[in-house]
Amino acid sequence: MALKSKRRRDSQQWILDWMTKTNGRVQNFAYDWRQLPPEVKSYRMIPRVLERYARHYEEIARAAEAAGHRETAHAHYWKAADTYRDAQHAIFQDDNPEKIYLHGKLLETYGKVIELSDYPIERVEIPWEGVQIQGVFHMTGERGAPTVIYAPGMDQTKETYPDPVDNAFVRRGLNVLCLDGPGQGTSNLRKIRVTDNNWERAASAAIDWLEQRPEVDPSRIGLCGISFGSFWSMRTAAYDRRVRALATASACFSSKLAIFEEDSPRFKQMFMYMAGYENEESFDEMAEKMTMDGHAKNITCPSLTCIGEYDPLCHLDEAIPIWEQIPGPKEMWILEDDFHSPPKIEGLGGLDVYYYLADWLRDALNGKHDQPGMSTIRIVPKKSGAGAYSPPARGVFLPERVGATMPAEAILRGHNGHR
Repeated sequence: MALKSKRRRDSQQWILDWMTKTNGRVQNFAYDWRQLPPEVKSYRMIPRVLERYARHYEEIARAAEAAGHRETAHAHYWKAADTYRDAQHAIFQDDNPEKIYLHGKLLETYGKVIELSDYPIERVEIPWEGVQIQGVFHMTGERGAPTVIYAPGMDQTKETYPDPVDNAFVRRGLNVLCLDGPGQGTSNLRKIRVTDNNWERAASAAIDWLEQRPEVDPSRIGLCGISFGSFWSMRTAAYDRRVRALATASACFSSKLAIFEEDSPRFKQMFMYMAGYENEESFDEMAEKMTMDGHAKNITCPSLTCIGEYDPLCHLDEAIPIWEQIPGPKEMWILEDDFHSPPKIEGLGGLDVYYYLADWLRDALNGKHDQPGMSTIRIVPKKSGAGAYSPPARGVFLPERVGATMPAEAILRGHNGHR
């Protein structure tokens, strides 16, 4: 057998192990806070170490439930489910018994979250192209409410968000349907593969399904996407006119060169698994098509784009020209000195971006952003100002950003005025 890695990025496993040990992260290395417990010293340790943590949270949840402390049990089941989710996600191999077990524990503990919730939640199956796409439907309990479809990031599942203990959408009068689209979560276990353009077809099937639900106002359906979900939700909004509002964060809608060739090797390893590819060259051909460049021109509903100023997966100088292609009312928030993570954003007062996305979508689905010609960019300061309520920026790049002029002629001509 030839001594050769399956993927080019597999040969970088040593640096991913080093970052896992020292930074406590497998991606988003610019942030200082650890995501993994200190016992994790290499990537391969993640599933079993996190399983022990999840099992501990689950044991506490069961004890709290037995004691009649329903609210405490609910919070611990949620923590257990989220930890099982992280544990299973680290494995990118079909029919792996540990992944199957851990994903089963995710579904089991989240089932208890549903059972103990103080608002209605339903696990649903949506027919699509001969298969079933699983979702979690969080409801306000009212009839005819505005509704949001949540497109998780590639590292998430339908159970990741919203937080069922503090649901930003339901608290604002919005239903939210979270999908395991092709390649994600339960769809992944069912070997429903993601392609360059099938997530949006699954989302359109979800809209078909929502239109039949009495809890939903079919004239007020929006989309919310995080990370890779920003690409999927933008593609859906571009080609399904039933989408009335769009809000995304942790941008990932430009060329996929950054995510699959420049950043953590885990992204390409994971996405090839989600897409069912063994041949890297064939995968690269598909990945080249996964951009909103040339498609953004079809987004006519009001849209919000949140992006970290230094997002390593969607560089600002690539994102701006694509965003400018959108003809509908649009707004962009650039998070100063930030990168690619939605929680605890300093410029947003330390809150998760989801609160702001839910506010914006509620306003948009109520007609507030139906302003033809609206094209606004706000730079959200990190430690000063009014956050997302700051006035529009003078410009995105220097020197316009700071209100300076560029002495271009002097530079080009030289000090004495001669070329």
